[in-house]
Amino acid sequence: MQRILLFVLTNVAVMVVLGIVTSLFGLNRYMGPNGINVGSLMAYSLVIGFTGAIISLLMSKTIAKRTQGIHIINEPQNADEAWIVNTVRKFADQSGISMPEVGIYEGEPNAFATGAFKNSALVAVSTGLLQGMTKEEVEAVIGHEVAHVANGDMVTMTLIQGVMNTFVVFLSRIIGSLIDGALRKGSDSSGPGIGYMVTTMVLDLVLGFLASIIVAWFSRHREFRADAGAAKLMGQPQSMIHALQRLGGMTPGELPKSMAAMGIGGSMGKLFSTHPPMEERIAALQSGQR
Repeated sequence: MQRILLFVLTNVAVMVVLGIVTSLFGLNRYMGPNGINVGSLMAYSLVIGFTGAIISLLMSKTIAKRTQGIHIINEPQNADEAWIVNTVRKFADQSGISMPEVGIYEGEPNAFATGAFKNSALVAVSTGLLQGMTKEEVEAVIGHEVAHVANGDMVTMTLIQGVMNTFVVFLSRIIGSLIDGALRKGSDSSGPGIGYMVTTMVLDLVLGFLASIIVAWFSRHREFRADAGAAKLMGQPQSMIHALQRLGGMTPGELPKSMAAMGIGGSMGKLFSTHPPMEERIAALQSGQR
């Protein structure tokens, strides 16, 4: 979950900054009430939308290291660290990717992989995971994370987020221009007014919130693929099934304090969840689907 939340939060922050900067420098002047240049607006939306997503991708590994306090294992200091590094190396070789960076961080049972490219990724596991699982179960979880890297999931999520960002920027400014034009009907003033500014800011948040549902849906779909990838790397699905069963009975990894507000419970929370329910993942592995 960490890799997606970190990615989404960084994307939102970059989008907000880009929106403010373009407004201050008048780079969005083609979207005022005196006529909408759809071609210019689409180009603007593409640039802003994909810039936010790409910057988030490029920063993902650095931000993960800093926010999670990850200790990178450059030289293993004990048998456990050596085993983790060797396990990641074994799965990386099987997957045909370069050796990722490997790290450990303090926290409840969890693990994640991130990075802009397959051959410069990071795989990190928590101390809680190492202490609360058998080696075979930890190995399966590591296989799951390496499968994310080999599947190019961070790049896939970046493209999806970029498309969603583009639609959010485009639609909010189209609607903002229409509302602003209606509010200032008969006015001779030029350029976007307060109605445009307020509407686009509100819609950027509302539409961005709705777009995150689509991003989360794609993320859940990729989890099934990573589970299947782990089963393939392990040579059988049972180890991954045991790991999921164990995780299902554990306290989920606590989110960093900066992300605590992202926790949403209940049925609505399922729409924004980046991971499918454990029972669905286990059923998919047992049936050999996905």
